[in-house]
Amino acid sequence: MSEEGLPKLYTNKPRKAQLKQVRGQQKSNGFSSPAVMATHARATAPPPPPPPPKEPFVRRYKFLWPMLLAVNIGVGAYLFMRTGKKDTDEKEQDASPVSTQDATASVVETSVPSPPITNSVIKYEPIPESQQRELLKWILEEKRKVKAKDAEEKQKIDEEKALLKKLIRSKSIPSV
Repeated sequence: MSEEGLPKLYTNKPRKAQLKQVRGQQKSNGFSSPAVMATHARATAPPPPPPPPKEPFVRRYKFLWPMLLAVNIGVGAYLFMRTGKKDTDEKEQDASPVSTQDATASVVETSVPSPPITNSVIKYEPIPESQQRELLKWILEEKRKVKAKDAEEKQKIDEEKALLKKLIRSKSIPSV
């Protein structure tokens, strides 16, 4: 059922020498009858051009790249601004109590004084002197453990230690 004029389908690609041999046999058989020549003419007609090669992914979706770049820049800018905002918020929170106290102090001075709010003061039992001295000794020990970073800090720590020593040595501790 195979026709001689049609190309054969091979499971393995034949070598050039084998193809030339098969074509030579077809030409010698082709001159014997006009019907075979017609089928041979169809067989030797140039095959249709192969489909154009498939474009790479980058070129196929070139409209996608600008959009992807814009989204990436947008997300990066959002994250950059958000982290910068957190830093400034923390700085503002640290600075805001001082500035609000100053602002409220000036407002209180200029505004009409409001009636004083009376809060019930909780009275605690006084701490015995022996416990106060133990507490002061503990604070002095902790001050001795602290290592100063510069000369000013060292001087401040020395002053605090001198005050603590003075309080420990005194006969009576002032009440606070």
